[in-house]
Amino acid sequence: MKFSSTAGYIAPPDLQMAVNAAVTLQRPLLVKGEPGTGKTELARQVAASLGMNLIEWGIKSTTKAQQGLYEYDAVARLRDSHLPMGLGGERVGDVANYIRQGKLWQAFCAPARVVLLIDEIDKADIEFPNDLLAELDSMEFHVYETGETIRALHRPVVIITSNNEKDLPDAFLRRCFFHYIRFPDEATLAAIVRVHFPHIKEALLTAALTQFFALREMPGIKKKPSTSEVLDWLKLLLAADMTADQLRGTGKNALPALHGALLKTEADVALFEKLAFLSRGDGRS
Repeated sequence: MKFSSTAGYIAPPDLQMAVNAAVTLQRPLLVKGEPGTGKTELARQVAASLGMNLIEWGIKSTTKAQQGLYEYDAVARLRDSHLPMGLGGERVGDVANYIRQGKLWQAFCAPARVVLLIDEIDKADIEFPNDLLAELDSMEFHVYETGETIRALHRPVVIITSNNEKDLPDAFLRRCFFHYIRFPDEATLAAIVRVHFPHIKEALLTAALTQFFALREMPGIKKKPSTSEVLDWLKLLLAADMTADQLRGTGKNALPALHGALLKTEADVALFEKLAFLSRGDGRS
């Protein structure tokens, strides 16, 4: 099985190679890139391309590695111990009733090979990646409360995403195949847009991407607009029945129409207006 672009996802050759290399090596694929460049969507498309189910584990700042394996609800067991038989008290004798499977457990015990997405791993505590090393290497873990060992029936395809909010431990990095998703060039981005909006007029697409890349290259911008944001913007332009001439009519030194889909901070809006004012001044001199 080889991953390639799908009907709804344009994967550059280097990204296809990275996915297939990780699958061949049976290593987790660590994917980094700007927010909005399709890292999470990649896992969904890999699952679709390879004909596998997807299990998603979204990481938060409070997420612990143990939660990916299982959680033991001791409080619920204590509560049930006070209940009479027939009303829940009979459950107390079997500790397995109070074990909740985590995402790794679900992936390990799936009847067929699955894609396991560990999304935004850099949001968690710095020790989080290291706490998963043994389980991702050996594809098994021990449940101390029941004495059983959970082993993977089929080694899942593991895709881990990071927004580079913090550095990941070296020991963890050594066990991953790494790929950085570069922001697409204009031709690739145009191809991505056509997948989502197959009937878009080329003149409007050209005008929109010209303004979009001008915004991204604006010196000093703090939050560069991403692929997902340009798709949102184009959806609004199409809904407003905007033409290429109308879009260009906003002028090089004016905020683009519906710019709230692209510029997400007041500082970046103010910066654009300042640069536009200076540019108009240069034009008069």
